[in-house]
Amino acid sequence: MSALNTVLPLGSSVLSFVFAAIVLDQWNRRRRAFQLVWGVGLLFYGVSAGTEFIGSAYGWHEALYRTWYLVGAFYVAAYLGLGTIYLLAKTRFGYFAGATVLLGGLLSLLFSHSSRYPDAGTAGTVTFVIALIGGVAIIVATATRRQLAAHIALAVLLVGSVSVAYLVLSAPLAAPGYALDPSTHVPVGSAFPGYVRVLTGPFNIAGALCLVFGALYSAYVYMPKKRVLPARLMALAIVVNFVASLPAGIAALLAGRLNSRVPATILIALGAFIPGVTSGLNRFGVTWSFFLGEFLGLVLIFAGFLVSEDVFARARVPSREVEVG
Repeated sequence: MSALNTVLPLGSSVLSFVFAAIVLDQWNRRRRAFQLVWGVGLLFYGVSAGTEFIGSAYGWHEALYRTWYLVGAFYVAAYLGLGTIYLLAKTRFGYFAGATVLLGGLLSLLFSHSSRYPDAGTAGTVTFVIALIGGVAIIVATATRRQLAAHIALAVLLVGSVSVAYLVLSAPLAAPGYALDPSTHVPVGSAFPGYVRVLTGPFNIAGALCLVFGALYSAYVYMPKKRVLPARLMALAIVVNFVASLPAGIAALLAGRLNSRVPATILIALGAFIPGVTSGLNRFGVTWSFFLGEFLGLVLIFAGFLVSEDVFARARVPSREVEVG
């Protein structure tokens, strides 16, 4: 067992809890919904990494493994992504959020009918139907009463959270009750039956995409813009226009004229992207980067938080506030 298998998860867990305490303290003073949801997501991040530290340092057992999978595979990305939906609730971001829920459900359906996950067809179909209803509801709310979109996303996520908790905690596991990569000793989800594993799509995929794209969208808002595509094309326009605007953004950065929220949100986007990739690789047997991606992702998100113009604009030592948003 590598020492990094204990050091990296421990670092991720400690930093997550410190980060969560800061964000929840801000929520306690400012009562902004996105701060509360992000704080909960960061607590889940700390719990998930904490199970990895305990398992690596003292040995895995069934209860620890179930907790790791439930919190890490279903809750972390989903609640961090929901925080972004709340942050951008006054924009048209709900269209993108609803589409990611639909995409997650569709991928669950496709995975459930592959040979990799036998006997998961019913679970995949039910997941797709629920994701379809939830995604369409978010999109319709964005078009009609925009402020409701985030609340609908929360309701869908809460129902989903309770449902998957029951399935994860009740699923039969073969002895010894957990699964580790034989080479790296990193935990993998293969001990769970296929009908549980195919459920992660709407949680992980939607959550990670909302967090990454929400950060890039925020960067785009504050950077010098070159509009190649019209705004009515929404997500496609933002991606293309963001790339087209990068040269002007780099020039503004070198000249000291770039809004500090731009590098801050780009750091957050990178921080969300990296563990999304390493988590996906873990599912397909590439496990050596899992703990490293988890730690680097959190460090980058925290760095983006610290770089934020709002943080430095409101930072007072020792008694004045540090705010986000």
